[in-house]
Parts: sequence; structure tokens; C-alpha cells
Amino acid sequence: MAIISIDRSSYADHKRSLVTGGAGFIGSHLCEKLLAQGDEVLCVDNFYTGTRANIAHLLDDKRFELLRHDVTFPLYVEVDRIFNLACPASPVHYQFDPVQTTKTSVIGAINMLGLAKRLRIPVLQASTSEIYGDPNINPQAESYWGNVNPIGPRSCYDEGKRCAETLFFDYRRQHNLAIKVIRIFNTYGPRMHPNDGRVVSNFIVQALSGKDITICGTGQQTRSFCYVSDLVGGIVDYMDTPHDETGPLNLGNPNECSIRQLAELVIELNRSRAKLIELPLPEDDPRQRCPDISRAREVISWKPSIELRQGLELTIAYFDKLLAAG
Repeated sequence: MAIISIDRSSYADHKRSLVTGGAGFIGSHLCEKLLAQGDEVLCVDNFYTGTRANIAHLLDDKRFELLRHDVTFPLYVEVDRIFNLACPASPVHYQFDPVQTTKTSVIGAINMLGLAKRLRIPVLQASTSEIYGDPNINPQAESYWGNVNPIGPRSCYDEGKRCAETLFFDYRRQHNLAIKVIRIFNTYGPRMHPNDGRVVSNFIVQALSGKDITICGTGQQTRSFCYVSDLVGGIVDYMDTPHDETGPLNLGNPNECSIRQLAELVIELNRSRAKLIELPLPEDDPRQRCPDISRAREVISWKPSIELRQGLELTIAYFDKLLAAG
């Protein structure tokens, strides 16, 4: 049983925020954002996919604390709000140990909801566009229930996140808990893992390494890519909404792009001579993925501000430096 308490004596006027998965790609940016606005931050991570390098620059901040912990085990802390981001998010990682992936989503949600219930504090669940599965409508609005295979190789993540949403809303109905549920669409930017299997990092690393770029199928399947700072801004803004605003809320870039177009743009920005190599499509790979962000515009006046070209340039610069460092 892990017990930890943050020294709050000098910061009584600020929020004490718990971020699970805080050493991950999105989580580390969220920790950074919360610190910048004056919060104390307790970052919890088991380092399955997160890395110390992602939060190394935060360790000297006296308002930041790091705890190595797995959310499938109970956590006893004193905080003011919880951002639950703990779960591997790329197919390479979540399919490596699918049972543990489901446990992280479901048992992790139960543990964080239990903590929030005990403390009577708001808790935000980082859900995913994957709950829509291979959608039959485009773009996807929050009212769409999805088209998900419950027994496929992606199901550990898709159904785990869907069950977590169920738990959040049942805790709301049964215990009047202050919950927030966001559905994150494809996000990219610095601190992505170079070997996480996602298309943005794959394409950039291949181009920088002088390799040809591999796409699944003909690359006509579409995604929408949101730069990480835009996403994190939306997460924080949504947590600050009144308690009767529960979600779910789509957060993502509504500008749709085919995988082939993305690969061609990465080649152009890298001034690469790479060719496109077509590989078989993975099982249950969605044909389309694009958010309807009408509710986010209405509720928090949110929309992405970083265009894909600009965001890719920033991400390429990060990976160029990372690969050069060895």
C-alpha cells in the first residue's frame, strides 16, 4: 500500500493535482501545464511506457513529486483532483500484454474513482476515440455508440476504455461523483516514444533514418492529428468546468488527413527521397477517424490552433535531436 502526502503549507491557494500516467507522452505535457499555472503535481507512473526522461526537467520543481506506482493497486494520497491518464495507448504497447491493458483501464479506473469518492474530489478520465471502433459515421460525435469488435486484437484497449467510461458514469449516478470524461483522438508531438508504432513517430523516425516509409494498405484510411499542446489545453479547461458538466467530450483536430498524405508531408518536410512501401492492413484497423468537436467549441470554446505542418516541424525537430543523441 503506497501512502504519500504532498507538503501543502506554502501553496494553500493552489490545486493539488494527481496525474496518473504522468511520465507518459501526454501525461508529461499535462504535468508541465499544471505546474505552469501554479498547481502542485503528484505524478504517478509505473514506467511501463512512460519514461523519466519525459519529466526529468520537472524534478527540481518543489511543487512536483514523482511516485512509481501501478494504478491497478490502490493508492492513498491527499489531492484536490485527479487526471487519470494511466494506460498504454499505442497498439504495439497495449497488445503486448492485453490482459494487463484491460486491468489498467478497468481496475485503474475503479481505484481512481474510489480515491475520488473518498476525498469527494473531481476525477477526469482520459478515454479515447478508439471507443468508436471502425465507425459507420464520420465525423464521430459523442452521441455515436461505436462499432467495436469485442474479441479482436485491439479489444483489450477499446473495450477496456469503454468499460472505464461505464464505471465513471455509474459512479456519477450512484455516488454523485464529480466526473469528467474526454475522448482523445490521435495526438502527436515531442516526447512520443520513437518505437511506439504510431504513424507520426513511425514516419518521422523512418525518414530521419534514411529508410523508406511503410504504410498499411494503400494509405487511404484517414485520421485527424492534434498537436499535444492543443490537447492538453483542452484537458485542463474541461476539468475547470462546473461539476454538472460530465462529458463525454471529444478532443481532437477535426481536419481529416489520409495516412498517405501524412507520409508524403513527412517526406517533404524531411527533404527525404524515401519511397512508400505498402504493408497489409492490421486487423480491425479503422477506415476513418475524425472528431466532431461541436461540444468542445460550445462548452469550453476550444479548437486546435496548431496546423499539421507546423506541428510536424516541431515534432521532427524533437526526433532529430533525440536520434542524434543516440
